Amino acid sequence: MRRRQRKFIGAVAMIVFVIVYALAVMALAQGTIRDAGKLAQALFYVVGGLAWVLPLMPLIKWMERPDPEDV
Repeated sequence: MRRRQRKFIGAVAMIVFVIVYALAVMALAQGTIRDAGKLAQALFYVVGGLAWVLPLMPLIKWMERPDPEDV
């Protein structure tokens, strides 16, 4: 598969993942963190806002792999 195709597939997968992830974090926040203190809420949103990067790192690495003929 060429790099251009991998980037397109990866971009679509990333958009879908981020939308689903954001909805899941919002639902989790509404159910658990609403009554917590401001510091706990801030920590939750900082961690939740940055945690989406970790599962997407393998996808990003796959997208950026060079084409076989470029190596």
